[in-house]
Amino acid sequence: MTFDEVLADLQAQARTTKHAETGLWVAAQLRSRIEAGKLKPGSKLAEEALREALGVSRNTLREAFTALHAEHIVTRIPNRGVFVAHPTADDIREIYRVRRFLEPAAVLWAGEAPLEPLAAIVKTAQAAAAEGDIPGMAGANQDFHRALVNRAGSERLNSLMEQVLAEMRLVFHSMAANPAFHEPYVQDNARIVELLQAGDRAAAADFLSSYLDRAEAQLLAAVER
Repeated sequence: MTFDEVLADLQAQARTTKHAETGLWVAAQLRSRIEAGKLKPGSKLAEEALREALGVSRNTLREAFTALHAEHIVTRIPNRGVFVAHPTADDIREIYRVRRFLEPAAVLWAGEAPLEPLAAIVKTAQAAAAEGDIPGMAGANQDFHRALVNRAGSERLNSLMEQVLAEMRLVFHSMAANPAFHEPYVQDNARIVELLQAGDRAAAADFLSSYLDRAEAQLLAAVER
């Protein structure tokens, strides 16, 4: 998606959604487009164009940029502007440090939340894998991890996970054309569902922890090459 297409999308959202014109709202709109892969690493976030599309003040947009910068999703380059970030190896290590605390805990302590949403996402991912649809696999895998955390029933944890997923989408650009990276995790997600269906949360959490270790190692190797 081009930046002009993203602007049109944001403009339509601003026109059709009742919202408070706050920096938090603007940050959420930009974060969701980054998480969806519509804004790629290195994309310049043209301030005037975004301000006009969203119908917000310059100060409101800058509040949003400040929030996203704190989340490591955008970066400011003096005399050049604001850009979607390129995650570094250190960023990847920090992302996975957070994920290892957040996701296995959600698996262990989510109570009796239904498993049907997770199973449905796995089916979507398997269909994408069968068709060789790499963006489909990547998107479904992201949805799976979002749904895992959502089972904990916490708005604060969900908010944290959205930040993590937005950063992860930027990281995944290094693996954009590599089905060998995404496809094994489709089956790993299916295994997590099987373990949860069997009532073995501890095994599911342990499996997920080792899975996250493997993913981190693969991504670090790709970034550091």
